[in-house]
Amino acid sequence: MPRPTGKKFDKRRQQQNPLFKRKKFCRFTAANVDHIDYKDLDTLKDFIGENGKITPARLTGTKSHYQRQLDTAIKRARFLALMPYTDQHKA
Repeated sequence: MPRPTGKKFDKRRQQQNPLFKRKKFCRFTAANVDHIDYKDLDTLKDFIGENGKITPARLTGTKSHYQRQLDTAIKRARFLALMPYTDQHKA
């Protein structure tokens, strides 16, 4: 089946995505960070959603090397009770 083209398709495509999408970049690469520390709670809280889940790299733009460090740092901070596991727990 051929791909839809034409004015109708262009209008439909513009309506689906009305918001401006910012280009994703890795904050850790830009800041020239070597290692992500589990004690740096201000940085770690930026990568956790409202419900307490770790935000995936495809949404934040974090490189895979730093995403793995970020995951282990968040998990260590949770284990040491520096951060809550879910939104229902108080830290």
